[in-house]
Amino acid sequence: ECLHELKLIVDLMYEGGIAKQRWSVSDTAEYGDYVSGPRVIDPSVKENMKAVLADIQNGSFAKRFVDDQRAGAPEFKALRATAEKHQIEQVGRELRGLMSWVDTQGDDYVEGTAAR
Repeated sequence: ECLHELKLIVDLMYEGGIAKQRWSVSDTAEYGDYVSGPRVIDPSVKENMKAVLADIQNGSFAKRFVDDQRAGAPEFKALRATAEKHQIEQVGRELRGLMSWVDTQGDDYVEGTAAR
């Protein structure tokens, strides 16, 4: 459910920032944002993001990716297979099947990628 609400949330933020998104939800949800958000997004998240950025800046991310691709992408393929089997994907397919306004016939993205 949260995944499918994401577009609405992002659209509200795009239109009016976090303030508009908070204005658009219930008082309970807004309160939860204030008291629970900092428990989820804490200093450790910032440190983890800095570590990921460092991997990008120092080239270790690119090296890992290129090395994996040159070897036939075993890590990439395993990660993709794991992601495809994640429960959020299974539930998402079921939910989208119930959403008449969502075109679920165009699942052409499941084979290959635009980058290939």
